[in-house]
Amino acid sequence: MFPSKFDYVVADSIEEAIAAKAEGGDETRFLAGGQSLLPMMKIRLAAPAKLVDINRIPGLDHLERANGHLRVGALVRHAAVASSDLPGGAVASAAPWGADPRVRNAGTVGGSVAHCDPEGDWNSVLLAPGAEVVARGPNGERTIPIEMFLEGMFTNALDDDEMVTEVRIRVPDGRWGGQYLKLERKIGDYASVAAATHLELDDAGVITRAGVALTSVYAHNLKVADAEAALVGNTSSDELFAEAGEIAARACDPHSDVRGTADWKRQVVRTYVRRGLAAAAAQANGS
Repeated sequence: MFPSKFDYVVADSIEEAIAAKAEGGDETRFLAGGQSLLPMMKIRLAAPAKLVDINRIPGLDHLERANGHLRVGALVRHAAVASSDLPGGAVASAAPWGADPRVRNAGTVGGSVAHCDPEGDWNSVLLAPGAEVVARGPNGERTIPIEMFLEGMFTNALDDDEMVTEVRIRVPDGRWGGQYLKLERKIGDYASVAAATHLELDDAGVITRAGVALTSVYAHNLKVADAEAALVGNTSSDELFAEAGEIAARACDPHSDVRGTADWKRQVVRTYVRRGLAAAAAQANGS
């Protein structure tokens, strides 16, 4: 099968891209890496009337630490994050495991975040430490917390005439760590189950902030606020991390499919949350 007929526009600036998108409305899509959009177009699950290619726009490929955040431009490829020494925690552990090498070299973090696939890795990775999505439109720029940006399966908070220009991921001061654990049937596959975890500790070892987010076990990437609340104010222990895993397993809603039964996926959630929190605590303690 081949894509439906569409117009193709190459934008040389953010303003030009936004104008082209505003002209076409919801029938127009931005094209960066295209690793999610183009396969959907090929089988006609997506049929935009126009594609606006943003790959030539300068200033969108930055990857840097500034003002307490890891700043990831909209055109930064997955492979660039994986090969950089700048990320830490869940971001550093997730980057090498996103899809296969071909997709990592072509696909962009910004595109994956905007796509909002509940089986995609990045939005869980962002939910755990906390992140913001920077969007630009005809009325200027706005910053959207990641938990507000994710509205549902393949649905985000962008207006029709807005584009993602940057993702900002929190990088805390002091003692902290994070982990992303992913179970897949083969290398490059979508996650059967995955869990992102994040911990921040004070000087006494008390957890001051926690993040737990799940992939592929809910209608969208799931931030498990009850598990996070159970962790904050306590010191690290196997029992505490097991309790958080149990809360996460109750919060998710997996479906039985060729990858495994719902009960099995819940058991993986229990195990991965517990292990991920233990790894995050070890990082925070310098181990």
